[in-house]
Amino acid sequence: MVSDPVAATDWRQLAAETRIPEGIFIAGERRAAIDGSTQAVTSARDGSTLVKLAWAQPADADAAVAAAREAFDHGAWPRMHPRARGEILQHFADLVDEHRKEIALLISLEMGKPIRHAYQIELRALIRCLRFYGELADKGSGEITPTEEGELSLVTREPAGVVAAVVPWNFPLTLGGWKFAPALAAGCTVVLKTAEQSPLSMQRVAELGVMAGLPPGVFNVLSGDGAVVGRHLGEHADVDVLTFTGSTEVGRHFLRYSADSNLKRVYLELGGKSPNIILADAPDLDAAADAAAWAIFFNSGEMCTAGSRLVVHADVADRVVERIVDTSGQWFPADPLLPDTKMGPLVDERSLQRVLGHLDRGLAEGASLMVGGHQVLAETGGAYLEPTVVTGAAPDNPLVREEIFGPVLAVQVVRDEAEAVSVAGDTPYGLAAALWTSDLGTAHRVSRALRAGVVWVNCYEEGDMAVPFGGVKLSGFGRDKSRHALEEYTYFKTTWIRYD
Repeated sequence: MVSDPVAATDWRQLAAETRIPEGIFIAGERRAAIDGSTQAVTSARDGSTLVKLAWAQPADADAAVAAAREAFDHGAWPRMHPRARGEILQHFADLVDEHRKEIALLISLEMGKPIRHAYQIELRALIRCLRFYGELADKGSGEITPTEEGELSLVTREPAGVVAAVVPWNFPLTLGGWKFAPALAAGCTVVLKTAEQSPLSMQRVAELGVMAGLPPGVFNVLSGDGAVVGRHLGEHADVDVLTFTGSTEVGRHFLRYSADSNLKRVYLELGGKSPNIILADAPDLDAAADAAAWAIFFNSGEMCTAGSRLVVHADVADRVVERIVDTSGQWFPADPLLPDTKMGPLVDERSLQRVLGHLDRGLAEGASLMVGGHQVLAETGGAYLEPTVVTGAAPDNPLVREEIFGPVLAVQVVRDEAEAVSVAGDTPYGLAAALWTSDLGTAHRVSRALRAGVVWVNCYEEGDMAVPFGGVKLSGFGRDKSRHALEEYTYFKTTWIRYD
């Protein structure tokens, strides 16, 4: 019998015994903020204070960038054989695996992810990411282009320099790893700013990176306010590349920071309002409905790719919606430290009130509440919200137009394939979409018509480290994952040699 390490662990007891990081990580060591600033980090599960964490200010960002700059300009990392860099990343993955319970617990405490999902999904994603780029580090090659006799042209990909990565709280290690792992594999050095709500898990991961062999200054991790530290990194003249996952509004700011400073390259993976299209010929309507529920309730709906719009054919709409409503109780929120919890709290009270505000506006503008819509477990101190389904929202309703970032599904009923494509595309975002059909021609035709960076057919949220991830339109233009991510952290250099 295969053991279940999640069920076999007393996570509440482990929480009482776990060491919580207290400092920021610069030049291979944990330290206090230069001016002594701290910030109380609270737990999403109950609102309790986890730690008073060192809270970076612009001077700390300067110190982190200086450490990364020194490590890049004069250190061994970018000059190391790529194979050796890859071996360190592989060792890094092994250490993360060894400390998997501890790090999963930090994620669950800081942002409310159910412990099973933190352990089995988030940590698995980081480990696979480190191993993928560890294996890929020495697989790149350059070009020799045709020349005349006596001349030689070499085209090489060089590491871009100092990379600033600003990451969100909903998948702090998955999305963080998608950025720092390829940057390190390419030979860059990194300053990563965590989200204000989830600063702890990545701090611990950074320590493991040094244990794996990363030289001091190669991987630095800052906590701090986005408007202060994030902006300072965006404007910093010694940052060569900035990569960001988060809201479209903040993404616009980073483009401005680049324009007003050193024209650093900026790569953005932004919001989404992803349509999940279920046509009448879906191969298994119950499976499609269950996947639609998962697509919006998983991670409390706090996903940029959340299937927040169900675009369903009228012939099967009642059956699909009824099943989602009937099974929504399986997603009723609970303590994220319980092994069987499927949905935990929203990340904090501010997020809860923002989602409830969207709901109030959407219902006032004509949407109908089918299930959910209310805060629960308020006595715990956590921001718990019922799984929620609304119908009848007009195309301009905020529940259809805006990224809610909570477990709220808006149902849109259509009459045929053409209307499904039109409704699905009626959004300023273009991150992801899904389609359920038994017809191969329909699958090809609709997939081509959808303007989205990722399209799933008869599934949702499937993928692999080998395939790129990112969007179009207001969902940004960066690409994480795959060998293509390395392109964001390198630049072409042409070397022309006349030897005769």
